[in-house]
Amino acid sequence: MRVPRYWRNKLFRYRLVGWRCINCGAFHHFKPLVCKRCGSRGFREVELPKTGKLLAYTVVKIAPADFKDKAPYLIGLVELDDGTRILAQLTDFSQDELKDGARVEAVLRKIREDGESGIIEYGYKFRPLVG
Repeated sequence: MRVPRYWRNKLFRYRLVGWRCINCGAFHHFKPLVCKRCGSRGFREVELPKTGKLLAYTVVKIAPADFKDKAPYLIGLVELDDGTRILAQLTDFSQDELKDGARVEAVLRKIREDGESGIIEYGYKFRPLVG
């Protein structure tokens, strides 16, 4: 990933902040010119909830080139408390905690290192809800 693209998405990557269409409610990771769902040009900045529930998960055993050293790793579909669904890496799960419907929370973690540019990329992952 190139540096400008990475920094354009930093609000979403670090704080789960994005843009919601005022007309139809569609969520966008960064502010688009027009809504991908309805074509509207009206948006408001929103911060997504940091908690939700795990709807489904899978273990990635054969990873893409940038993540080969991370395999095997968990990916999950998380429904946040406001109903927004996002796909994210899972972390800190023990075998007995890993089940559909488990309560989860977002945490900031190292995602990968880009060998070509030297960028260490951080972002959110989800772990079992603590406390």
